[in-house]
Amino acid sequence: MASHYDVVVLGGGAAGLFCAATAGLRGRHVLVLEGSNKPGKKILMSGGGRCNFTNLNTDPSHFLSDNPHFCKSALSRYSPYDFLELVEKHDIPYVEKAAGQLFCERSSRDILNMLLAECEDGGVELILQAGVETVAPVADAPEAQWSVTSAVGEFRCTSLVVATGGLSIPKMGASPFGYELARQFGIVVRPTRAALVPFTFTGAFHEMTQRLSGVSASANIACGGTAFTDDVLFTHRGISGPAALQISSFWQPGDELSLSLLPATSIEEELKQAKRQQPKVTVRTVLSTLLPRALVTELQTLFWPDDTETPLNELPDARLRDIAGNLSNWSVKPAATEGYRTAEVTLGGVDTDALSSSTLECRDFPGLYFIGEVIDVTGQLGGFNFQWAWASGHAAGNVA
Repeated sequence: MASHYDVVVLGGGAAGLFCAATAGLRGRHVLVLEGSNKPGKKILMSGGGRCNFTNLNTDPSHFLSDNPHFCKSALSRYSPYDFLELVEKHDIPYVEKAAGQLFCERSSRDILNMLLAECEDGGVELILQAGVETVAPVADAPEAQWSVTSAVGEFRCTSLVVATGGLSIPKMGASPFGYELARQFGIVVRPTRAALVPFTFTGAFHEMTQRLSGVSASANIACGGTAFTDDVLFTHRGISGPAALQISSFWQPGDELSLSLLPATSIEEELKQAKRQQPKVTVRTVLSTLLPRALVTELQTLFWPDDTETPLNELPDARLRDIAGNLSNWSVKPAATEGYRTAEVTLGGVDTDALSSSTLECRDFPGLYFIGEVIDVTGQLGGFNFQWAWASGHAAGNVA
């Protein structure tokens, strides 16, 4: 005999737990089915274990979707300040590491414990290792619309919320279940790919990144008219760091990236000034005061191999301009990204045209909701994806 609930939430991650708590605190009888052995695994690992749980500067411009207007309703009705109020209610210490980016001062576990406490207050039941096998509408029971068969039994509910996430970080239990469920009901799923993910390279540039593994520098990275300025980290496979992760959401295979090192500095002016004041030093000496020495050593092999030991006063200004230009417009072509294995999020997903922007309910299937990462709404780096989890979970949890 199936157990009956008002709401069954598939997925015990950020969006699922927040939605469950929201519905439970409204007096709804809620069950969360989580396929793995622990809830909130991605919460715990996020932000280097400190969880960048929101961004005070959240607005729709920080999200990618085939319908960029879709996220506006949910985001406007549950703001970063609403979530911050909850964090402060639970006495969780936090810090603002970069403009608007809020992190736990102690540990990501504070956020997970807060969500679990809210669920407990709302009487939410949570079952782990409850992999879902089938979902079907129920025709013969007016009090229940959905039947969910899982590894731990069958459950029936009036409202079914799909919060199964995307494909990123499979070792955390990621699966395509949410997309498969949408397709089962004829809902379009937008093409998915890894986003907020490091790049990999082959050939000489890859050999260089291996030698520079662990070295970082400030850079502007541009691709297809979009650019981000932040740190770039060289790795044994290619490049990572905030700027690289951000641009990965806009990159397509075959695209080149344009790197501008020291974007806040006029390299040409620095070299000319040094030429006047320290005429006997080399380009390497000047740039090593601005960039990591190991990186400068690699750059000189690329961009001024014949002038590595030439004093500045023997280099014409035009040559210094050329060197500066190369450092400000360094074109590199990634072979690929590291893929879902290390991607922070999945781009694409359930087509927003199938959903109500205010409730996240399927237009053609009353009582069926999709929230969080499974939807074609993807935030940029910096806490925006968590804010979408809270906002979309809140929107569905208030009506489910």
